Amino acid sequence: MNPAEFANIAKAEETLWWYRGMKRILFRLLDPLARERKFSRVLEGGCGTGYLSKVLAERYGWRLYPVDLGWEGLSYGRGMGIPRLAQADISRLPFVDGAFDLAISMDVLVHFPLGSEMEALRELVRTLAPKGIFAIRVSALDVLRSRHSMFAGEKQRFTRARLVRSVEESGVEVLRCTYANSLLLPVSLLKFRVWEPLMNRPAASGVEPVAGWLDAALHFPLAVEAAWIGAGMELPLGQSLILIGRKR
Repeated sequence: MNPAEFANIAKAEETLWWYRGMKRILFRLLDPLARERKFSRVLEGGCGTGYLSKVLAERYGWRLYPVDLGWEGLSYGRGMGIPRLAQADISRLPFVDGAFDLAISMDVLVHFPLGSEMEALRELVRTLAPKGIFAIRVSALDVLRSRHSMFAGEKQRFTRARLVRSVEESGVEVLRCTYANSLLLPVSLLKFRVWEPLMNRPAASGVEPVAGWLDAALHFPLAVEAAWIGAGMELPLGQSLILIGRKR
């Protein structure tokens, strides 16, 4: 990822509507798993600043092992006092086979060139114990590439079919896979495919604060989606894809 984006993320990931909403959706998928079984060791592959690992450890009591290739992001995690941070490439993880009960990777695969994401997937699965749980989120649909995508260094986006196929080929049984950030899809299409081409401005980060009323208005659709997904239902299209699987 573009190293310059870490500073933007560090300022926004606790309070910005997108981060709050997507965490809410993720929790609705992880909560049932946390009730059913104990996860003693949890890997976050591509942890960025490490903030999500901190939140997961506080919410579930898990022992997190956050790794990221970018020292720029890890430096924020060290400032927050997050333990066990490590600098590592998720396609070459410094852990033995079967080291973890759960592996999580949020919005990381999209930064691999098309095709090379399979190395990272197989490596994440290698570190999972048999029947370990795999949770991944990626950006969806090429038509939604934006100025922010280019700034962040995004190299690919996924469809549900391709993500499921890739994960299954890596040795994971898919339990759930749903699109998310779906209700705002018409707004995003208008912005990315009409407004941004008209303005023709250079790539720039989309991670920036907005007015309080707008933040609340943008968060509301994600809260609705969290309830929908938490009730066991899925969304047919959206700006992100979230997959939960189990190692075979």
